Amino acid sequence: MNKSVLALAVCLALSSVLHATDTTTPATTSAGDASSTSKDAKDLAAVSVVGSGESRQVQRVTPKSLAVLPPGTSLQKVLNYLPGVNAQSVDAMGLNEQSMTMSLRGFSSTQLGYTLDGMPLGDSSYNNYNGLSISRALIPENFGGAELAEGIGNLGTPSTSDLGGTVAYTSSNPDKTMGARITQTMGSDMTHRTYARFDTGDYHGFSMYLSGARTSQDLWNDQSAYNNSSEKQFNGKAVYDFDGGHITAFADTSRTSQADDFYLSKNELSRGLGYNWGGYAPDWSKALSRAYCNTGSFVASRCDSSGPDQDADGAFTGGQIMRNDDLYYIAGDFFPTDDLTVHAQVYHHEDAGTGNNWNSGTFSNKGTPEQLPVIIRETLYTINRTGAILSANWDIGVNHIEGGLWYEHNVSSASRYSFTDVTGPRSLSGFLSGQPDTGTFDQRTVWETKQAYLQDTIKLLDDKLSIDAGVKSPHVTSDAQALPGIAKTPISPSSSGQFATGSLRASKAFLPEAGVHYQLGDGQEIFGSYAKNIAMFQGGFKLGPQAVSQATWNAQTTPLVPQESRSLEAGYRVVQDTFQASAALYKVAFDNRLLQYNPCDSRQPVGPTCGNRFYNVGGVDSHGVELTFLWTPVEFFSWYNSASYNRSTYNSDYVQAGVLEPTAGKIQVDTPTKLFSSVLSFNEGPWFASLQGKYTGKRYYTYTNDQGFGGFTVFDAGAGYDFGRVSFAKDVRLSFNVTNLTDKRYAANFDNSVFAPTDPTGAIYVFHASAPRQMFGTLDIRI
Repeated sequence: MNKSVLALAVCLALSSVLHATDTTTPATTSAGDASSTSKDAKDLAAVSVVGSGESRQVQRVTPKSLAVLPPGTSLQKVLNYLPGVNAQSVDAMGLNEQSMTMSLRGFSSTQLGYTLDGMPLGDSSYNNYNGLSISRALIPENFGGAELAEGIGNLGTPSTSDLGGTVAYTSSNPDKTMGARITQTMGSDMTHRTYARFDTGDYHGFSMYLSGARTSQDLWNDQSAYNNSSEKQFNGKAVYDFDGGHITAFADTSRTSQADDFYLSKNELSRGLGYNWGGYAPDWSKALSRAYCNTGSFVASRCDSSGPDQDADGAFTGGQIMRNDDLYYIAGDFFPTDDLTVHAQVYHHEDAGTGNNWNSGTFSNKGTPEQLPVIIRETLYTINRTGAILSANWDIGVNHIEGGLWYEHNVSSASRYSFTDVTGPRSLSGFLSGQPDTGTFDQRTVWETKQAYLQDTIKLLDDKLSIDAGVKSPHVTSDAQALPGIAKTPISPSSSGQFATGSLRASKAFLPEAGVHYQLGDGQEIFGSYAKNIAMFQGGFKLGPQAVSQATWNAQTTPLVPQESRSLEAGYRVVQDTFQASAALYKVAFDNRLLQYNPCDSRQPVGPTCGNRFYNVGGVDSHGVELTFLWTPVEFFSWYNSASYNRSTYNSDYVQAGVLEPTAGKIQVDTPTKLFSSVLSFNEGPWFASLQGKYTGKRYYTYTNDQGFGGFTVFDAGAGYDFGRVSFAKDVRLSFNVTNLTDKRYAANFDNSVFAPTDPTGAIYVFHASAPRQMFGTLDIRI
């Protein structure tokens, strides 16, 4: 069946290089890329999508690629049509951060590197400790372009997690003429989104824009109360061009509140709860009757166990996620001579976040007439990081020499508390006031990151042959300290729920990278590249080895070592007037894989028998092929296709809790073997339309491959009409988008914190359901 669906998708062919009437000013290359200058900056809307000129496998995305999905869709989800990319989320727009995941060549999204205009965004993890998602950093309408390096990132990328590639996002530059833009989107599940931008135009080299967006949307599931998500975001960017260089300043603020969905299990589906299961809200009485069935708050006379749902299946709501971010950078590019360029950038990011949830199993107001079998759990997060990047490029003879330094100081924290004064239902969509009653953990971590790199590119044979070789040297430390917390009762250092005090380090003096690129002529080229990388241990709640009890930390007899990758790739590209194509082969060795093990479900509180353990358990061997083809036979029509085959397997068994787990040769979890996407784009006169299809192959969520979900195909469509000049407006457009066109229901993203060796009964709450078919309409006015 899956093969038939794939064949059908190939025949239909679908979407992605959308209507060319978009007037957004394309951006130059990232300000933080040491190889980019104003003299040789690439116009991302004009260059090849297959990465011509690179010695690595690179795919490029332009602003035209956004129109097939609703305005405001996460830029990370937009990458899903590229070869090798599997981006999933519970919502159509990819804004729910707990569910936004991505895998690439056997690596998860947290094992990639991310930048915006050269500024590091961290590892894009939920419960983040060193950055933020691209959704909170950049309003999608201000997107200038992106470059995805599938396996080997740019050597100077400021990242401590780029084991398997990098994503370099770029914000659009201010327009050179004064103008304004307002868009209004309305759609399914009470979606309302407004975007506005004002450009000053160019005044003696200075230009600037100010923009804002506000989004509101309800959950699509069966939860009909306390289900609203909202985001308010501001972006501002200023550029000053002068003889000998330019200076860029950027500011972002984001205030996000997201209603969360429950993770589901295969067992729930078999019991008939279905993909739309959303807990008990607004039925407070039903939620209490289920909470009384929980072992920790069991009252036989009040426990109602009728129906297909069980007390562990959910709570009153799935909770609420809040994130407040402020992000700034200022960068300068200077050209002292024709052969020398210097780039300097400083940045600062502050984040305050919380996740609020209903928990059963513990009594509020215990022993009083107001006693109830539920509490409110609060998890707090903070980030305060400041960094600087300095790099230079020097052309001397046949050599292009690059070098640079990156430094970042980051203080992050994670803590969890309980409020046991619940008297009835309430909204959790805000930071909780008052002093919590008890604390579970409170940990503060100081991160110091230093990285240097040096690379030389030699051009020979009349510039047909390019050879690059370089090295980077990362040195990262994290010093964690357990704190007593802010609850009425201080957290005991010996508590099984308290996190550890301790230090970790990842350091390497010499991480090589080398590549070769040769122009065959007539738009054809071949390339090959090799790189070795390590990743710093993750931090934050649930993510890394310091999120364990002090007893577990002290009992670690074998020191943990950083995860490591060795990537080798080679390929062929051709770019002609009417088509572009590429083919790449790769082989990756992923060593020192760090396994996170918690014997309890993630909904259970941390305690004596429930808590994280971390182990180095061998590695993963990956190999595969990626194909890309873009055909533009006429100006108004394009057809993009990508196909990927990846086989990532564990290279050894491992022992857990004294039991041998036979994982050698098994497919890595959450890693589809086959991916295919196809995009049709049409733009003739005032009409424009696009259709996108994506096939995702089977994925496992257990290490021994005894449980998983089959492949699926999803279609998205967009269409609209450009009215041109209307009255005072320079341009007016009306567009419509339909996501999940065939209303296909499937398992979207997986929760990697609950992966297990086996799941014989399908009981693990591991997946978010896909969103059903949804429709959106947008009015876009440019003044």
